[in-house]
Parts: sequence; C-alpha cells; structure tokens
Amino acid sequence: MAIAEVTIIPIGTGSTSLSTYVAQMQRVLQKQEGVEYQLTSMSTIIEGPLDRILAAITALHEATFEAGAGRVSTSIKIDDRRDKPSSSEQKLRSVREKL
Repeated sequence: MAIAEVTIIPIGTGSTSLSTYVAQMQRVLQKQEGVEYQLTSMSTIIEGPLDRILAAITALHEATFEAGAGRVSTSIKIDDRRDKPSSSEQKLRSVREKL
C-alpha cells in the first residue's frame, strides 16, 4: 500500500481563504473507492493502492478547477513501500516505539 501527501493550492480565487476549496476536496475524497484519507492542517494524506491514489489526486485537482480556481498547483509526495505492509499509523508507531 502506498501513502501520499497531497497539497492542492487554488490560484486566482480572489480570496486568501481556502477552506471552501478544502471542504469540497474532502467531499470528493469521500466518493473515491479503495483509498483512506486524513485531512491535516497543511495537507491531506491518502493511503491505498498507487493507482487509486493517483485517480483520487486527479479527481481532487480537477474538482478545484470546477470549483472556480483559475489555476491549480498540486504538490505530491508518495511513499510506496513494497517490502512489507505500511500505513501512516504503522510509520508513526515505529517512531513512537523508538522514543
């Protein structure tokens, strides 16, 4: 399972507030099958098979245009570990065990 951190920035919105766009993106994620997600204060974490994650990111990117953004900047970090099962929780647990 892969883990992606995604930050989508709508540009040309006429406002510095982005919470309406973030809320809409969370609604889009609710409709995505085969992924789990977690909103953070700075980005969204998406977990699942890589193809499903990429499909979800594409849907988020497009939804931002549909919500009225004139330009969209999307940043993605992907951790795709295949030697053993991985998740955000497992990664955090591993660090906590070492503290």
